[in-house]
Amino acid sequence: MKKSKVYFTKSITPEGLIKIYEALNHELKGKVAVKISTGEPGGHNFLNPNLIKPLVDKLNGTIVECCTAYGGKRQDPKDHWQAIKDHGFYAIAPCDIMDEFGEKSIPIKGGYHLDKDIVGEHIDNYDSFLLLSHFKGHAMGGFGGALKNMSIGMASTNGKLNIHSAGTSLNQEYIWSHLPKQDDFLESMADACKGVIDYVGKDNLLYISVANNLSVDCDCDSNPATPKMKDIGIFASIDPVALDQVCYDAVINSNDPGKADLIERMNSRHGIHTVEAACAHKLGSREYEIIDID
Repeated sequence: MKKSKVYFTKSITPEGLIKIYEALNHELKGKVAVKISTGEPGGHNFLNPNLIKPLVDKLNGTIVECCTAYGGKRQDPKDHWQAIKDHGFYAIAPCDIMDEFGEKSIPIKGGYHLDKDIVGEHIDNYDSFLLLSHFKGHAMGGFGGALKNMSIGMASTNGKLNIHSAGTSLNQEYIWSHLPKQDDFLESMADACKGVIDYVGKDNLLYISVANNLSVDCDCDSNPATPKMKDIGIFASIDPVALDQVCYDAVINSNDPGKADLIERMNSRHGIHTVEAACAHKLGSREYEIIDID
């Protein structure tokens, strides 16, 4: 399989973010959505608004999110809007909770477990998407990067429940006490990614992942573990599979002695299987070439 190009800079700065976007040489056309995690209140590792503002401005973009599936301060849109404001995103760009007023089902053809993905209805308000992800660990997925941001991240509350249950239920109380096999959940994330890519169009999606604040816990955690690894940098690609593979490999191959906890978190949850499943869906390649733009 042909190697995908993944661009890299150590410069985790607004300038570095713009430079790596420009290196992709792939224009996002029309009305652009910038999908991030707005972060659970109490947490503090989410992407800094001051870091992303110049790139969002350059794209004339709208920051988009969807509500969570777990009880917290982002499940109800009113609470979620407060988090968006408190975390500084409302002040830097237009923002949109895509499932605030409704959701829609989009088809998944040839999925492992899912035949539909349930996303915020406002997905249709945008022509193209930048998946601007914070790469870090995750309690359930092992790690979160581009694929998780596109699957769980763009799903409505019901869509998240659909993925977490591997398509078996939308009953919140039932799901959290009857979780499916781990690989079924990871494969369902890959299914949801296939649904989004097929619906939005491959050419209308770009992916940038910032590998900083490398906690073992996700930005959905209100009390995340303190990162033990040093920041790595920013990676970008038109291939989400290669991008997640690169970020995973960057942690594994790091000389940082603080990497052990994050590696344990990623591997104990078999996190790389999401990448394997997405590759099997032909959403991208696990073979890559890193292009250092520094």
